[in-house]
Amino acid sequence: MSAEAQEGRRGWFGRLKDGLKRSTSSLTDGITGIFTKRRLDDAAIEDLEELLIKADLGVATAARIAGNIAATRYDKTVSPEEIRTALAAEVTAILEPVAVPLALDAAKRPHVVLVVGVNGTGKTTTIGKLAQQFTAAGRSVSLCAGDTFRAAAIEQLAIWGERTGVPVTAGKQGADAAALAFEALQGAQARGDDLLLIDTAGRLQNKGHLMAELEKIARVVGKLDDSAPHSVLLVLDATTGQNAINQVDVFREVCHVTGLIMTKLDGTARGGVLVAVADKFGLPVHAIGVGESAEDLRPFDAGEFARALCGL
Repeated sequence: MSAEAQEGRRGWFGRLKDGLKRSTSSLTDGITGIFTKRRLDDAAIEDLEELLIKADLGVATAARIAGNIAATRYDKTVSPEEIRTALAAEVTAILEPVAVPLALDAAKRPHVVLVVGVNGTGKTTTIGKLAQQFTAAGRSVSLCAGDTFRAAAIEQLAIWGERTGVPVTAGKQGADAAALAFEALQGAQARGDDLLLIDTAGRLQNKGHLMAELEKIARVVGKLDDSAPHSVLLVLDATTGQNAINQVDVFREVCHVTGLIMTKLDGTARGGVLVAVADKFGLPVHAIGVGESAEDLRPFDAGEFARALCGL
């Protein structure tokens, strides 16, 4: 890695660590308060578990992590640094199996990616960033503005298309999303594109309508390629905390989610929920985002995230 890239990585990690302070400040301060000159007894383990729950790791995950830490240190005097280090190791162990970069299947041209998520998670922006990154890597990319419910989403994707120099299939607000997806895939196949990214609406107020629309998109693109869509990415907003778990539940019911991307880890993030999501669902986490530029969306690194979460 070049010196410039290393500097960029350090800056990115700094923003990640800053963004996770909402999760880490109460957690790390609490650990300091609990484990300064204190034995790891039952009460201390209970206090640690409570801190982990407040940091959005979830009840089941918090209980198991606290139990694992206690298993080798019970009744010993431990330092806050030792607990943070042990906690980072436990979190890394949970996250490492799901830290999987988004890879395109060379046998599928285009590799069709359906991008789903509730409105406000940064779904459309994430599509633009992925388009820029894959284009920069020499892949031919096209986009489909399938969130026809919001005029802003259509306009936003058109701007990303201009910025990255990739074709965008779009219609008017209220257009048939499935018909647009069909048209976009026809064009992508004709050009021999490597990747087609399809934006979708995310209105959970009417789950039945959302389910019908996503099923129709999948069915229609399946007429041109019976294996499409090849990936279904769910975009989650880190600031929503435990609500992210509900969103995974809903979208797994609505469509076959194959992987996750978590955004907005640069704000008042409640990043501990990513650990709870990984532990409960085991879905690949392809990338996380800490800002607005394409470079701020990076492949998920389990150890790096765990260290930032634990204030190391």
